[in-house]
Parts: sequence; structure tokens; C-alpha cells
Amino acid sequence: MNGGHHGTPGAGSPVLASCSLQKMRSWVLSCCLALQHLAVQASLLCIFHLLLLPTLPEEPPHATSELLARSLFACGISTVLQTTLGSRLPLVQIPSFEYLIPAMVLSSHLSLGASTSKNGTVVASACPAPHCAITGSQAASLREVSGAVLVSGLVQLLLGVSGMCGWAARHCGPMVLAPSLSIIGLSAYKEAALFCSTNWGVALLLMLLTVTFSQHLGSCRLPLCAWPQAQGGFTEPSVPTLRTFSVLLPFAGVCVVCAILSHLHIPWESLDLAMAQLSWANSTFHAPWLRIPYAGEWGWPLLTPQALAAGIAMAIGCSMNSVGCYVLCGRLLRAPRLPPHACNRGLCVEGLGSLLAGLLGAPGGTAASIANTCATGLTQADSRPSVQVSALACVVLGMSPRLAGLLTRIPLAVHGGVLCVTYAVAVGTGISYFQYTDIDSGRNIFIVGFAMFMALLVPRWLSAAPAHLATGWVPLDLLFLSLLMVPVFLTGFLSFFLENTVSGTLEERGLLSDLASQKAGAGNRHPHGERGKASQAYGLPAGLRRLLPSSCKAFPCCFLCPGSEEEEEEEEEEEEGSHAHEEGTAAPGEGTHLLPKPVSGDLQPARRLSEMEMPAWHTVA
Repeated sequence: MNGGHHGTPGAGSPVLASCSLQKMRSWVLSCCLALQHLAVQASLLCIFHLLLLPTLPEEPPHATSELLARSLFACGISTVLQTTLGSRLPLVQIPSFEYLIPAMVLSSHLSLGASTSKNGTVVASACPAPHCAITGSQAASLREVSGAVLVSGLVQLLLGVSGMCGWAARHCGPMVLAPSLSIIGLSAYKEAALFCSTNWGVALLLMLLTVTFSQHLGSCRLPLCAWPQAQGGFTEPSVPTLRTFSVLLPFAGVCVVCAILSHLHIPWESLDLAMAQLSWANSTFHAPWLRIPYAGEWGWPLLTPQALAAGIAMAIGCSMNSVGCYVLCGRLLRAPRLPPHACNRGLCVEGLGSLLAGLLGAPGGTAASIANTCATGLTQADSRPSVQVSALACVVLGMSPRLAGLLTRIPLAVHGGVLCVTYAVAVGTGISYFQYTDIDSGRNIFIVGFAMFMALLVPRWLSAAPAHLATGWVPLDLLFLSLLMVPVFLTGFLSFFLENTVSGTLEERGLLSDLASQKAGAGNRHPHGERGKASQAYGLPAGLRRLLPSSCKAFPCCFLCPGSEEEEEEEEEEEEGSHAHEEGTAAPGEGTHLLPKPVSGDLQPARRLSEMEMPAWHTVA
């Protein structure tokens, strides 16, 4: 009876029509979110190259877009691997500031040796070809910096495979995470002020629009972005557009305003910083449209003792930054606690990305992007598909230096505004971890104050007087100088050391809530318990787990796989997922938390409650 309504839905079924419309809207939304990620990522990449390349011995005439394209190519591949095989968090990969500081220390040391000859005259090198990109001492210095990046990738891979990253993440309580995350955000204040100083009006306009869209107009839904009523009586609310794109819309709007001012020949930007750095505009016109990067095109990386020391410093600083970014992303997305095996896999993937970047000749490796993660916290919307789409766009841009060179047209003040609105979220998230501790305790006040104060004091002192740090062996000097000038390393090391050496109660350390959650998770084997949520959020795809051989669980790869209890829970979740497919509902990963799945009647409140219990980004992935 009524077989036409209760049988297998046909091509004209309202259910299939609604699902197809929803999938199309989900992908449109993912592409728009990917464009937002790409804007923030491009800004950070430009900042990295703007600060690093002037410290090299010579300025190449056309290498800016080439280097930018290679960094984009490596970051795109690393992002795909991170969201698929790594931590599975929606993390964008970029060369972080923890790569920048050791690279600048190394390149400054190289420039001192390459700028003058034995008799004190300046050494100059000519460009042998009309469109050459890297020449003379510039090539040698870039190869040595790429060698340091290669070494950092190997060290990161070793830290991930050995399980040290996961062990450290489990032993970092709130008293370590709070100052570390806070100092990650505060460490970018110099760069933010430097780029904002080109035009404070442009930077303040971007910040004002971002704060207005994300905080004051967060619930505003534009009529043009409202979805029409689907067939069968199912309705889908419109997307809170201004909050969802509270970074992309101000970014694009301010860039348009700057372009109009430039077209009208109205002076609005101070050229002091632009003249002191690289001439970005000339690099775009001479770059080729298509050039697929390959290893060894500019020569193989140089592995010298100086590069080895800088690479170790890069790996240590970036590993601490990445672990903090994993915790930050999980907290902003309200995801379960990151398990050790997911943390180890994430660091291994970042190591592979750094290896690729070093072989391609890029001056920076790959690490989790704090700025993109904080942009997710501002917009309160993210998904794995959006990050993966942005990664594919990076790969395409990486194969076209001419298109990658267009990113150099972004005004410098916009870069400063992006740093201000994104890294401020990291500071606030770090401060929020103090709620789990007894912050009135004199012990905690001393640990936090001393760790953060020394993390800002020591790099300032070393930048003013680097000659005071001299052991007699140059590689060791570079290693100590590179580590001590990284604020996140100093904060993490000091807070971890003091937290574990100064006596204190569990309540003071903020560990009572962690013990309670672990006991609750150990006694709850339901798939929607703490462990069930963690395995769903951070577990590898089911098809990939079937392909992995059982030998991958042996040492040393055992640190990359979940325990036996987590595997049993994952099997239960797979069975539930198969039942969901049989009933005609979409499995986790085929919907979007911004566009709720169509439900009807009394089932709608219960379904919304279950979706709120799951990590929002996981329902999109």
C-alpha cells in the first residue's frame, strides 16, 4: 500500500531532491569558507617572506613569486595530509613564526659571511639569464635555509613516530597551556605593529569591520543568503552570513577600498616599509604562468652544521606551536580532548610537509596555522571540506607563480589588521584556561608571571646584544640563539619545568577536572561518550583503516594507532554509520552544522541535541 511513497526513493523523490540541494549548498558554503582560509593563509605567507627574504645576502629580481608559489604548493599538500591522515582537525598549514626566527638567525649569519670578502670589499654576483630567479650567494644561502627546513622535517617526523609529542601533550595541564597559548598570541605584536604602521586607518577599518560583523552582528542573516523552502515541507534557515564571513568580507572590502584609492592616485600608504623590504610589484610581471615545482630545481639543500642547528631549533619551536594549535583548535571547536595518537600523526604529517618544502627549496616548512584557527573561532564555522578545498587552491596557485604573485598586491596594512584580529583570539583562549586552576594561588601567580615575562624579556635582550651569547662554536651559538628567541619555547619550557618542580595541590594545578573526565570516559563505553566522541573526531577514515596492515601497530608505529578499546568503539560507530546509510540518512561527514539536516515533527529537537553534542566541525567533514 502506498508503495510509491514508502518504497525506494526515485529520481523525483522529495527526500533525494532535498538531500541533493543540501549537498550543493554545503559545497558552495565550503568553497566560500575555503576562500576565507586562503585569504588569511596568503596574508601569513606574505608576512613570512617579507620578513625573511631581506635578511638574505642579495635580493633576487624575480624570486619572490617563485618562492611564494613553492611555499603554497608545499602547504597545500601538507594541509590535505593533515586533514586526512594527521590529526584530522581542520587545520591549515603555513610556515609559522617559529620557522621565521631560526631562519632569520641563520640567514643573518650567512649574510655576514657572504657580504664581504677577505679584504673587506662587497661580493657581488650577476644574474646570468634574463629571467633567473636565484643567483650567487643568494642561491647558497637559500639552499642552506632549505637544508635547515629539511632537518626540521626529519626531527618532527622522529618526534611524532617516537610518541614524544603525544606524551608531552598529555602531561601539559592548564598551567602550561594557559601561558603558552597566551604568549603565542602576544608574540606577534611586533609584526602586527610593523605592518599596521604603513597605514593605521586601513588596519583599524579592517579591525572595526571584523569586530562589528563577528560580535555585534553575529546573528544577522542576509536575505540574499537565505535558502528557499525545500520540497516536502522541510525548511532550512539561512546562514549567519556576517559572522560566518567576518574575516573574508572585511578583508575583501578593505582591499577594494585600497585599490580605489590607488586608482585615484590618492596617497594613502607609507612606502617606508615597502622600500625597506622587497619590491613585490615587479616580481609579478616576470613570473611564468605555469611552472610545476620539483625537487632539486634550484639545487639540493645544503646540510651544514649551521643548518643542522637551525633545523633542530625550528623543529622544537614548531612542534610546541603545533601542539598548542591542536589544543586551541579543539577548544574553539568544542571538540573532545586530543588523543596522543592523533597528536603524533599530526606532527608526523607536518614533518613530511617540511621535508617536501625543503626539497622544493622553500625557505619555510609547514606547521599548524594559529591565525586560521583563530579565524575559525571568530567565525564559529569550519569544516574539513572547506580546509581541503583551500588546500587544493594552494596547490593550483603553487603551480602558477604568476597567480601566486598576485598575492603580493595585498596592502601591507591589511596584513597587520589580520594579525591583530586573529592572534588576539589566541591570547583570550589561553587566558580562559586559568578558570580550571586556582589563579589566586601565589604559586600559580609566580609561575605564570615569571614564564611570560621571561619569554618577552630574553628575545628582546638577545636581539639587542646577540654577541653576548658566544660558546666558541658557531652551530651551538645558532642553536641557543634560535631557541631563546622563540617566545613559545621559553614559555612552554619554563612553565612545564616550574609546574613539575614547584609543589602544589591538584586543585592548584587544575588537574581535578582532568581526572574526573578521564574516569567518566573510562567508564563510558557508549559511542557518544568521551572516548566515542574522540574516536569519531580524530579517528582515521574507515576505508583507510581497513587498508592499513596490522604490522603498522608494531613499534615504532604503535604511537600512531589508537588502543584496543578505542578500536572497539570505532567498530561500533561504523556499524551505526552503516545503519544510518540503510535508513537513508547522511553519515557524519556529508552534512554541515551550518545547514541542519531536514527533519520533521517531534524528532527535530532530539536530532538537534545530538548534533550539538558532536563536534561541529566533524559533522561537516
